[in-house]
Amino acid sequence: MILWIAIAVVTALVAVVLVLPLRRASKPVSDGFAYDAEVYKDQLAELERDQKDGLISSEQAEYARGEIGRRLLSASAKMKADVSESAKPARTNHILLVAVVLMVPVICLSLYLREGAPNLPDQPLEARLANPGDNIALLVVKMERHLAENPDDGQGWQILAPVYARLERYDDAVNAYRNAVRLLPPDAERYGGLGETLIAQAGGQVTKDAQAAFAKSLELQPNNPRAEFYLALAKAQSGNTQEARADYDALLKKSPADAPWVPLVKRAIAELDGMQKNPEAPGNPDAADVEAAQNLSAQDRQEMIKSMVASLDERLKENPDNFEGWTRLIRSYVVLKDEAKAKDALKRALAQFPPDKDQGKALIAQAKELGLTIEGENP
Repeated sequence: MILWIAIAVVTALVAVVLVLPLRRASKPVSDGFAYDAEVYKDQLAELERDQKDGLISSEQAEYARGEIGRRLLSASAKMKADVSESAKPARTNHILLVAVVLMVPVICLSLYLREGAPNLPDQPLEARLANPGDNIALLVVKMERHLAENPDDGQGWQILAPVYARLERYDDAVNAYRNAVRLLPPDAERYGGLGETLIAQAGGQVTKDAQAAFAKSLELQPNNPRAEFYLALAKAQSGNTQEARADYDALLKKSPADAPWVPLVKRAIAELDGMQKNPEAPGNPDAADVEAAQNLSAQDRQEMIKSMVASLDERLKENPDNFEGWTRLIRSYVVLKDEAKAKDALKRALAQFPPDKDQGKALIAQAKELGLTIEGENP
């Protein structure tokens, strides 16, 4: 019923829009003739007075009467012509008005009956949840309802966790992964997913909880490149650059040359080289910062991350010779969804580390991986 009311309202609005110009009446017959008649009548009266007072002769008066009569006849003829012309468009406008009022709803109704589905019943949320199709939002709601009624369905939590992560609902994703880990048999991939989500939740920092998840993943699956990489990254972030470099080198040595994680490892090594050349340069939050971030709410953690990133940006302006700091700044702005600042940071970093040098090439590789458009190149 609501649909039909909406259709009727829209149809009426369209008809009004089309009819308004036609409703403008044709130019009415001018009242000029009546005015002219009064003027000429006054002129004749004045002529009579002048003749009576002897101001003009009878011959002059007769000539003036003839001239006034001719003017009156001319005005009368003009009035008849105006009446004749104005009648035609008025009739035409009435025809168009009728056509518009009838044709607009007829055409709209015909199109709807042909292309629409007038007999399709309303679909409340429950009906749509029964057939969500490819609608991710509906699929998530459906799964959430299922898990609310079946909280011990570990497989359900496992399915929902990466979906939450892709939607950047990191707190929900962490909770889903933890439930999956608790309810399902130990699995290296599952612990790895939990570790990566914890890193995303912390704005790129490998927290203690993330380290524990990757350690468990490595225990379940030795030679696990994902776990080994993030555990090495944790060492780099905590300042153990030599141990991190040794772990990176070992991972790179045993990895196939075409392995998808090799470019990431090489970039991490390039970042470490930049830190070792300038070990006093600012770049990473310390262990206390990381620990504090884990005890904050999601909103407070986000504000803390923004503050840390802004502080890093300011320090890099004073001391730009910090390659690792630049890579972290660019990545942090991307995580914060501030593409403009990420591109600006990349531009400033490349001014310090030219694109034709190894570190500049690493910056460009990072930018491409993060989906940033590099100035001077086609996207």
